[in-house]
Amino acid sequence: MKSTYVVAPLLLALSLVCFGQTEPSSAPTLSSPQGPTVAPLSVNEAVTEALQSNPEIRAAVRRLSLAQAKTLTARSLDDPMLMVRDWDTPLRKPWNLNQAQMMFSVQQTFLSKEKRDVRSKVAGDDVEAAASDLESIRQEVAAEVRKACAGLMRNADERKLLDRQNALLKEALSVTLVQYTTGKVPQADVLRAQMALTRLDEQLIELDEERDSVRAGLNSLLGRRPEEELEIAGDYAAPGALPSIEELERLAIEHRPELAGLRTQIAKSKDQGQATRLAMKPDFTAALGYMLMPAGSASRNAYMAEVTVNLPWLNRDRHDGESKQADAATAVTQAELEARTSAVFLEVRQAQIATLAAEKRVKVYRDTMLPQAEAAFKASTAAYRNNRAEFLTLIDSQNLLLDIQTAYYKASAAADTGVAELERAIGTQVTKSAGTMPDASSTDHSSTQRRSK
Repeated sequence: MKSTYVVAPLLLALSLVCFGQTEPSSAPTLSSPQGPTVAPLSVNEAVTEALQSNPEIRAAVRRLSLAQAKTLTARSLDDPMLMVRDWDTPLRKPWNLNQAQMMFSVQQTFLSKEKRDVRSKVAGDDVEAAASDLESIRQEVAAEVRKACAGLMRNADERKLLDRQNALLKEALSVTLVQYTTGKVPQADVLRAQMALTRLDEQLIELDEERDSVRAGLNSLLGRRPEEELEIAGDYAAPGALPSIEELERLAIEHRPELAGLRTQIAKSKDQGQATRLAMKPDFTAALGYMLMPAGSASRNAYMAEVTVNLPWLNRDRHDGESKQADAATAVTQAELEARTSAVFLEVRQAQIATLAAEKRVKVYRDTMLPQAEAAFKASTAAYRNNRAEFLTLIDSQNLLLDIQTAYYKASAAADTGVAELERAIGTQVTKSAGTMPDASSTDHSSTQRRSK
């Protein structure tokens, strides 16, 4: 039979540590116990750094600069041509240029203003497409950074819980060993405490592996070396009412860069089709030259003027085929836009479902399961103190509280991840309506609920 004074140290340790777990630090950060201290980044700071330093974004910026540079030459004429022609040189004396007729001319092909305008529009379409690609990459990187930050914050919170649990079990094991040596507790209690401590060590190893992997990915997004130390100080987003699915779809149509890029591609295909139809209009080439006549001619110096016109209507089949190809390209891109729009709507709906489910789980854990788990642990503690419960029952109730707290952090991180995915799907920020979801400040667990900065 266990006596009260025997288990008092163990109960005190359990009560202090477990009750403290429901009040985690209000500003948790990701930290490495053995690593050097580095200045933590907020989520917004991490996103800003990624948008400035991410290699893929920088490459997309250069592609945009290249497309913009091409617009400067889109309206330019083709290069002028210089011609030197030697006529009537006698074969018996090919070196005798005095008997030859020499001509020097410069010629230039002139396109109509309408054709040059269309070429400029096509180049402008390329710029808009490159800008859409850049914005798409920027949004993708920003979403991935936010998801990584949420994962690191959740990892840090879980590690803090396990560190507290680890300290608790070590103290419990030492107390149990002392009591076992005096024959006041069975050996099974010692084995249970040792097994629980071993399982915690395994979970800590898994958390360290996950932290290092997510940190390496985040460093890569930030344009850093994967092994660099990195700390994140951030807050989970407060739950709120999301816009309706109709509003989210409208935002996606207006702001999703991929859809804007496809609409630009359709405009480009139409402009190219117009350019092929304008090819039926002839172009003019003008040439002006100086002629040096052979010695003995009535006039040794002369000039030459020439105008050349192409005849595209004699090659109508080719131009008609090019026009049909441009029209077909427009139809293909239009079909791609419809298919991509349908896929985007699916992404929006799936992200909305995931976000709503995560926020519901946050509410259930915060308002229902955490209070119930705390009450169960208090009851187990009282029963164990009065010799009406086994040591295993007490540990199980404490583990249940730990599991619910861990699930609460996972749900909070999942809600942040869902919002990041939703904003990526619609191409802009989500504006939530406050007051629909209960705020953490109105519950007994206000310190476990974080607000986004």
